[in-house]
Amino acid sequence: MSFVPAEITPVFAAVLVATSFLTSALTAAMGLGGGVAMLAVMGLGMPVTSVLPVHGVVQLGSNGGRVIIQRRHLVRPLLLWFTLGSVAGIALGASVVVSIPDALAKWALALFILWSVYRKKPSATAQRHGKPYFVLGGAISSFCTMLVGATGPLVAALLAGTGLVKQPLVATHAACMVIQHGLKILAFGTLGFAYAQWGPLIAAMIASGVVGTWVGTRTLDNLPEATFRLGFKIVMTVISLHMIWQTF
Repeated sequence: MSFVPAEITPVFAAVLVATSFLTSALTAAMGLGGGVAMLAVMGLGMPVTSVLPVHGVVQLGSNGGRVIIQRRHLVRPLLLWFTLGSVAGIALGASVVVSIPDALAKWALALFILWSVYRKKPSATAQRHGKPYFVLGGAISSFCTMLVGATGPLVAALLAGTGLVKQPLVATHAACMVIQHGLKILAFGTLGFAYAQWGPLIAAMIASGVVGTWVGTRTLDNLPEATFRLGFKIVMTVISLHMIWQTF
C-alpha cells in the first residue's frame, strides 16, 4: 500500500501532515477553528469527493483525543438526544450528497468557511436545554456535515446557549463531533468510498495532530487573541476565495 494516494502529490501529502499539526495546535489554543482550517487546505489539492470522508476520519481522531482527556466533564444526557438527531441528519444528507456537482460542492465549502469565520457570536443569554432542541440541532448540523464537512461552528453555536462552563462545553462539543464524524464515516463507507488507500496518510495526520495538540496548549495560548483571530480570518478568506476561483 502506497503512503500517498494516487489522487494527490507527495508534496501535498506532506502539506496535509503539517497542516494537521498546525490546525490541531490552533484548536488546542482557541478551542475551535482547526477543523475549518483543515477542510480549507484539503480542498485546495484533494478531489472534492475525497475531502469530506478523509476529513471526517482525521477529525474523529482529533476530537476523540480531547474526549478521552476531558471525559469526566461530559454532559452525557445531552449526547443521547444529539445522537438521535444526528442519525436522521446523516441519513438524509447521504441521500443527496452523491448528486452534488464538484463546482457546487466547492462553492458550498468556501462559503461555509467564510460564514464560520465571520459569523456573529451566539448570545450568551440564550438558554436552551430542551430535548427537541438538541434532537433538531443534531439533525440539522449532521445533515450539513455531509455537505460541507466542518460543522464544528454550528455545533458550538448549538451548545453555546446552554450555560455550560468552559470544560463541560469543550468536552461535550468534542464528543458531539466524534458522534457526527463517526456516523459520517459510516455513511461514506456505505456509499462506496475507499478509505483503505488513504489509511497510511490518515494515520500520519492523526499522529501529527496529537503532537500539535500537545504543542498548542503550551505555546499558542500566549499569543494575543485579537492578533491571532485577525490572522486566521485573513488566511481563511484568501483560501476560500481561491477555492471559488478554482471553479472557474
